[in-house]
Amino acid sequence: MNIHSVTDLTKYIKLMFDRDGVLKNIAVRGEISNFKRYSSGHCYFTLKDENAALKCVMFKNHADNLAFTPKDGMALVVFGRISVYEKDGAYQLYAEQMEPEGVGALAAKFNELKEKLYNEGIFDNAHKKPLPKFPKTIGVVTSKTGAVIRDIFRVTKRRNKNIQIILYPSLVQGDGAAENIVEGIKYFNENYPVDVLIVGRGGGSIEDLWAFNEEIVVRAIYKSKIPIISAVGHEVDYTLSDFAADMRAATPSQAAELAAPDACELMRFIEGLTIRLNTNARGILNAKTAKLQHLMRSFVFERPKDMIAEKAQRLDAVTERLKRAAREGLTAKEQRFAMDLEKLDMLNPARVLMRGYSIAEMNGKTVRRAKELKPKDNVTLVFADGRAKAEILEV
Repeated sequence: MNIHSVTDLTKYIKLMFDRDGVLKNIAVRGEISNFKRYSSGHCYFTLKDENAALKCVMFKNHADNLAFTPKDGMALVVFGRISVYEKDGAYQLYAEQMEPEGVGALAAKFNELKEKLYNEGIFDNAHKKPLPKFPKTIGVVTSKTGAVIRDIFRVTKRRNKNIQIILYPSLVQGDGAAENIVEGIKYFNENYPVDVLIVGRGGGSIEDLWAFNEEIVVRAIYKSKIPIISAVGHEVDYTLSDFAADMRAATPSQAAELAAPDACELMRFIEGLTIRLNTNARGILNAKTAKLQHLMRSFVFERPKDMIAEKAQRLDAVTERLKRAAREGLTAKEQRFAMDLEKLDMLNPARVLMRGYSIAEMNGKTVRRAKELKPKDNVTLVFADGRAKAEILEV
């Protein structure tokens, strides 16, 4: 029996794995766990089911092509090859491609990006702009060939011949389509402002419509100062551009109907307003005429002199009342004045003197008490009819 080194044995087992036709190109279903992507770009994870686990590695060159971000707990189908990692002596799956089981990679990427943009508020109704009621120009970003531009032109001109349509020809699928659509939106916003903008294409598979799910397109629609109608695919198809646009149309033809008001409907609306205006004007005029006729039949207009005479009579009556009140007030004041005079007269010292009394004065002042005098003082006696000088003999 030959004795082999660990290295030799491991290389032999690895060579067996590499030569096996089944293991060289295999698809494995399982639930991902312990997923980790290192700074080098390489991804390491475990694929497991209820009975077993398989270590896996996906190198950077393959990981960069993933259309979604793997997360623990996701059910995946991983494509690659089984080989032996010689350093650990363990076999593992070298993954080259993976996709969520039952859901395509594009659908997973769609949901992941939708959640991201939703959390940023890109789809909030608060940011949506109203469409203009009477647009003069409509910009269209779509392919210059195909039925989309023809449908938009036909529907718009049928509804309103005076609206001008400006086309920015763009790729709508494949490489460079997303960048082309963004350029068209920027062109109208920066160089050729229109009243409303239609961005869209016809229906197709999710791969065909994918340009309208690209993040750069969604953000360009969100940042547009011009109101945008998203018209991508048929009624059942939804793209992320539909959520970001100010209005979503199920088809390009419906987008044209939303953007272009029907001239016939506008004329009928204007005619209706004209009828209502004339009816209201006649009603107001009739009401004012009736009121004027009522006023013309009133006492003021028919007998104006009688009204003036009545007012003059009332004025005379008021004047007479004022005069009477003035006279009565004056009489009362005269009576009060006479009574006050009598009171003052009764308090007049001269009336006391006329009854035989006199007032003694000394040095210009009235002598009120006997103790104010002494013998030989000279006083003046004031009588009702004159004065007399006297000398005090005894007090």
